[in-house]
Amino acid sequence: WHRDSSGMGMVGHLPAPSAPSGPTTPQSLKLTYPETLDRIKEEFQFLQNQYHSLKLECEKLATEKTEIQRHYVMLGYGAAPCDPPYPHNGYFDPK
Repeated sequence: WHRDSSGMGMVGHLPAPSAPSGPTTPQSLKLTYPETLDRIKEEFQFLQNQYHSLKLECEKLATEKTEIQRHYVMLGYGAAPCDPPYPHNGYFDPK
């Protein structure tokens, strides 16, 4: 397993089954149906776990984004002076 080039997650496949000892023929490298099913189940479980962790990370980032936006809004309004330079009607009266 390794991180993909974007750094967003793990990429990879299950390791290839070890070849039986003795002469290697195309028939000996084939997996049986139960072995193939087990490998598919393992790969599916890995993908489910990866999905779950990415979903949690996404939710965490969404919460963090909301907090940052809330902080930014508070800074934006909190930095406004108490007495605006112009009266409430929006016009400056240079008396």
